[in-house]
Amino acid sequence: MTTPRTEHLVLTGVLTAEEAAQTVRGILDVQHEDGAIPWFRGHHLDPWDHTEAAMALDAAGEHEAAGRAYEWLARHQNDDGSWYAAYADGDCHDVTDRGRETNFCAYIAVGVWHHYLATGDDTFLDRMWPTVYAAVEYVLELQQPGGQIGWKREDDGTPVNDALLTGSSSIHHALRCALAIAEQREEAQPDWELAVGALRHAIRRHPERFLDKDRYSMDWYYPVLGGALTGAEAKARVEKDWDRFVVPGVGVRCVVPNAWVTGGESAELALALWVVGESDRALEILQWIQCLRDPDTGLYWTGYVFDDRAMWPEELTSWTAGSLLLAVAALGGDEATCAVFGGDRLPTGLDPDCCQ
Repeated sequence: MTTPRTEHLVLTGVLTAEEAAQTVRGILDVQHEDGAIPWFRGHHLDPWDHTEAAMALDAAGEHEAAGRAYEWLARHQNDDGSWYAAYADGDCHDVTDRGRETNFCAYIAVGVWHHYLATGDDTFLDRMWPTVYAAVEYVLELQQPGGQIGWKREDDGTPVNDALLTGSSSIHHALRCALAIAEQREEAQPDWELAVGALRHAIRRHPERFLDKDRYSMDWYYPVLGGALTGAEAKARVEKDWDRFVVPGVGVRCVVPNAWVTGGESAELALALWVVGESDRALEILQWIQCLRDPDTGLYWTGYVFDDRAMWPEELTSWTAGSLLLAVAALGGDEATCAVFGGDRLPTGLDPDCCQ
């Protein structure tokens, strides 16, 4: 095993170099030899969280391990370009949820672009292009006339056309990364450009086109994290519901009014805050959630019920650690992570206000 590259993962009150290296090793210990990264050993793998953990490995310089994670996705992609929602312990032959969720499938584009920026490996980009292309085409088959993306297909192929704001915001980010890959390979995709423009317009201007999940913090910050809202609009959205979701000194609620904060949502909000130039508040949130750190593994408990002062659920998830490492990497100036989440080298897509 290589020594993780942790100089940019050191953050006051969050991680020392030794702690960062331990967290990276914790994710590597969860990963199987074939590249699969389940939530934890014995639990399921889903394609989105698998990719998030792989991105954290790239941020730490563990490029070979991250590459194996993407190769796992390439090997086990369905014929229609999708992946199933859950595989037991990363076993491709043991599917536990046969739904095919669009945001899960799109997210490979974010991971592949991040890996390319971290490594400069053109061969990898060429090898993964058919996988990314097929995934994007699958996702866009579920785009609705209003621009939003239906959230999944059932196992029998029946489309679920209802759209989720969090999922569509994540897809917006993924489509921009897919377009960046296409541009790097000099393979123009004008239909994708139109699709991302229509999607961005829906997110910015038509909340009624999405299912009402307003109680969930991800619906609050994901339009910012996914790049659909920028500038003054993004900052205004953050401020609007800050007091509703943020518990000072504790973290970010998963859902109101429950007295439950989660490490993943807290780290992702920190990353969104970095995107809008609020690094000081981002750092503060990351410092708060260090109570979730397990000193034996360097991994993080999924959540904390602050009324009962109890960790819940009692699981140390690879993706919670991954989200924290990515937020720290952005604050630490990691070039690839900053480019992917900050929007550098990503196309903006069609002007959203041109869409009707």
